[in-house]
Amino acid sequence: MARVVAISNQKGGVGKTTTAVNLSAALASLGRRVLVVDVDPQGNASSGLGYPLSSITMGVYDVIMGYRDFQSVLTPTENDKLHLLPASRDLIGAEIELIDAENRERRLRSVLAPLSDTYDDVLIDCPPSLGLLTINALTAADAVLIPLQAEYFAMEGLGELLRTIGAVRKSLNPELQREGILITMSDQRNNLCREVEEQARKLFGNGVFATVVPRNVRLSEAPSFGKPIIQYDRRSAGARAYLELASEIVKRRSASGMREAV
Repeated sequence: MARVVAISNQKGGVGKTTTAVNLSAALASLGRRVLVVDVDPQGNASSGLGYPLSSITMGVYDVIMGYRDFQSVLTPTENDKLHLLPASRDLIGAEIELIDAENRERRLRSVLAPLSDTYDDVLIDCPPSLGLLTINALTAADAVLIPLQAEYFAMEGLGELLRTIGAVRKSLNPELQREGILITMSDQRNNLCREVEEQARKLFGNGVFATVVPRNVRLSEAPSFGKPIIQYDRRSAGARAYLELASEIVKRRSASGMREAV
């Protein structure tokens, strides 16, 4: 069954979309069937996979609102194991339209539920906010992956997100787990970066991925070419980090499954 993971942090610029694009491509390179769902009205995950907003006429908005079925807006990528449910410009108004909608928090969950046998991994790129689109993603997800930028205010924003996750777990999705916290944009030459990582590992232990994503110029360049980093420059430090993260996630789930079987 598909593992649905919301990639979320209400703080912008922490590597959320970079993680959605590049982790999905890395998982697909391992032979896994992957779907990226872009519920961020900025549409950067769609753009990073080769589909800028200007090229999208129908997307996740149309499916959430019931105007189109899933298959009619499903979009291929350069990797035949990786598909995209893109963002369109209409998604900007979805927060307002959903306010009075029936089952407004569960719209995305209803869309994704029939796909459990179609994909191995579904990654949802959330907006940098805690509004209804993010709540929809958290309600639809099995787990949350939290990118944590190695910088001064990172831990402050993390507390607010964890409170939101707790509220969603209590009222909408009691099975919601934490997939893990991912340290991003790290520079090990910088004392502050090392301190943030140490603090996160002290507080959350194994809940923090062993993989750390470094600051990397090639990783920053890749979106402008509409390519994941493993297609743009597979030998770069950024590509190696996301390939390592994909392997770490698969191994973690395998070990967890073995424990449950025992």
